Amino acid sequence: MAEAALTISSRNYSSWSLRGWLLCRMAGLDIAVSVLPGTDASTRAELLHLSPSFLVPRLDHGGIAVWDVLAIAEYLNEIRPEAGLLPEAPAARARCRAVSGEMHGGFINLRSALPMNLRGRHRGFQVFNGARGDIERICAIVEDGLSRSGGPFLFGARPSVADAMYAPVCTRFRTYGVALPFSTAAYRDTILAWDLMEEWTEQAAQEPEAIEELDMEF
Repeated sequence: MAEAALTISSRNYSSWSLRGWLLCRMAGLDIAVSVLPGTDASTRAELLHLSPSFLVPRLDHGGIAVWDVLAIAEYLNEIRPEAGLLPEAPAARARCRAVSGEMHGGFINLRSALPMNLRGRHRGFQVFNGARGDIERICAIVEDGLSRSGGPFLFGARPSVADAMYAPVCTRFRTYGVALPFSTAAYRDTILAWDLMEEWTEQAAQEPEAIEELDMEF
């Protein structure tokens, strides 16, 4: 029996579910995953960006329930400090929290214009100005992180909370064929080739349900 349970909404469409799952796996937590049906009203509200707050992903562990991605990250860091979810150096740890918080609360234009869809491919996609500004800021964060740490992940040789937070954006870059600077493109490829991401993507491909609003031709 798994030591914890993680409730998610969709592997194909939910960036928050992906983040929560990555964090649990990075921490080495043995989890049983349950997926809410696409017909669930709260699930659709999350995936279509119609709700200001989400209750998934939700981690249940030892009688404790945690349902916000950053709260899950901090909880896992507390119970599994040896997993190294946050960098050891105080300055790097502070930057990791800062860029993770920026992803958690920002980039609204990007989320709306380029919804996550692992199965989708939209070549020649036109990115409007608001989303372009978000992409430029993300590239700046990635370039800065790699130049400071030497990569291949944002804070060095092993993935951190920040990489879990930015991983879904890397899938969006692939889905919509977004042109990127060399270093950011290399980071995207590193994330997409990450064994945990490959595992999640394979499972997403087997997901039977599709949401028409997110599978439309752009």
